Amino acid sequence: MGSRVLSLRIDGDLLDRLHGHAAKRGMSVQDYVVRTLTRDDFDERFRAAVERAERFHSTPPGRPRQPPAGTAAGDAPRAAAT
Repeated sequence: MGSRVLSLRIDGDLLDRLHGHAAKRGMSVQDYVVRTLTRDDFDERFRAAVERAERFHSTPPGRPRQPPAGTAAGDAPRAAAT
């Protein structure tokens, strides 16, 4: 994947804060910003995937939810061992 240039105009105080955060991690401001944007993008995509999975696995209205087979709640009661 090739790289491209993105130029930003930001407030001096914000740049100072970014520089401080990057320095704590031993990174350049550019690397810190790219890493932060990548992490936020991943978090957003992960959250969307979880929401899609929850919608996919949700029970249609009016139907009781059945526990999956093989789980403790879905197993038949067992007689106590003596």
